[in-house]
Amino acid sequence: MTTSVAGAKPLQRSFAEKLALDKFSGVLVLAVLVVIFGAALPDTFLTATTLKAVSQNQAVTFMAALALILPLAAGIFDLSVAATLGVAVVLSLKLIEGGTPVVLAILATFGVGLVIGVVNGVVIVGLQVSSFIATLGMSSVLAAIAYWITDGNQLVGTNDNAHSFTKLGQGTLLGLAYPVWYAVVVAIIIWYVTEATTVGRYLYGIGGNSEAARLAGVRVNLISFGSLVASGLIASCAGVVLSAQLGTGGPDIGTPYLLPAFSTVLLGATQVRNNGRVNVLGTLVACVLLATGIYGLQLAGAPSWISSLFNGCALILAVALSVRLTRRR
Repeated sequence: MTTSVAGAKPLQRSFAEKLALDKFSGVLVLAVLVVIFGAALPDTFLTATTLKAVSQNQAVTFMAALALILPLAAGIFDLSVAATLGVAVVLSLKLIEGGTPVVLAILATFGVGLVIGVVNGVVIVGLQVSSFIATLGMSSVLAAIAYWITDGNQLVGTNDNAHSFTKLGQGTLLGLAYPVWYAVVVAIIIWYVTEATTVGRYLYGIGGNSEAARLAGVRVNLISFGSLVASGLIASCAGVVLSAQLGTGGPDIGTPYLLPAFSTVLLGATQVRNNGRVNVLGTLVACVLLATGIYGLQLAGAPSWISSLFNGCALILAVALSVRLTRRR
């Protein structure tokens, strides 16, 4: 009897762990949310409008989260992603409203995103400054630049050039808004890099143990630098998409995307791969899960601050689960 009881305990622990940390737990929670909100709000929640609203509203957040994946895989925190997104919004609007051709304005904005990534790379990789401190400082610098570009005012695209630009963000294809398709393209690229290339394996190796990766011949500094440059570029892409989607933007437009982006990518690290590593498919699951929960609560009449509460709790939970998974590896 003693042997039987002792043998049952590991089984119970394993079952509990599977309930809490299974790699598809996010899908199960999402299904539960759909059932609950569908039963409570059948006329408003279970509609095509909900699908379109959730996908369109979360496309930019998903792209911002994708911008975090490469540096986080290498163990680098890029807190400047939201500020880069914000600068991209106001810069693209400023250039287009000033008469710059749409294509040139977009390319110039992407170029600025690359420059931001390069500066982050020089400070973090070259000067060995903590990524947390360096990108936090960069966020403050970019906030000042956004205020300088806008003079503290809201920018609104009103000329024909701006109307041509907003068509890129407000159209639909196969029933889904263009921003959703842009996010899908970026997601496929990041997925391929992280899951099917040597660079992706090196990124995860650096994030796991940078010194061991260096001793194994991995060019740690170069790959870490590249992850920050890519992050700046993707964040600027997200900013351009948001700019085209809204046709307007102010100096603080990027700030609200920081917490949701980190909540999404860190919660996603507990999904699909189930090893505490950030990944694209897990990020997608987390994004849909968080968006569905927030949208359902809003339809139910929850106050406006519920999204911040929801994302904050998700971030805490995601970090706790990620740490636990990392210790188990």
